[in-house]
Amino acid sequence: MAILPIYTYAHGVLRKKARPFKGVNDAVARLGHDMMETMHRANGIGLAANQVGVTKRIITVDLTGSEGFDDFSPLIMLNPEVTDEEGSWAIEEGCLSLPELRDEVERPERLRVTYRDLNFDPKVMEVEGMLGRVILHEIDHLNGVLFIDHLNLIKRRLLRGRLNKIKSGDVPVEYEIAPVPASSVTTA
Repeated sequence: MAILPIYTYAHGVLRKKARPFKGVNDAVARLGHDMMETMHRANGIGLAANQVGVTKRIITVDLTGSEGFDDFSPLIMLNPEVTDEEGSWAIEEGCLSLPELRDEVERPERLRVTYRDLNFDPKVMEVEGMLGRVILHEIDHLNGVLFIDHLNLIKRRLLRGRLNKIKSGDVPVEYEIAPVPASSVTTA
């Protein structure tokens, strides 16, 4: 397995809509396992392919060690789609692609999600709470949406300075990030 660099706010790949898989092969399985290893190394609980520079519909989720998830089995989900949602709750979120940035986001509390596993077998899950939130956050990434897009305009404006620091690569992280594109760096 390989540790992949994580793409941050400066990278346009985070705003691209990921394409679905039509099947699986060894390269797809390797990508899923590499993403899981990358997520673990960065102490994350979810990761979408866009965050490692790949515009394919695959996410990894692992809540092992989180409160109430002692028996959780990590998930690698291909082509995840929400087919039903209900309720609403708000809680603070963060993101490996937006280091040191957190804010409260409102999302559905319960949902049904369909996806394919690494054998390309169809699966359906009914989830709620934190697991549902992580899945929704990662599916947003696959659609080119960041958690800050759920914030009101005033909050986004207040975050501009911190977003510019992330965009310029001026944020300390304890995991490998992709080099900042030259177009994002400003010089005096």
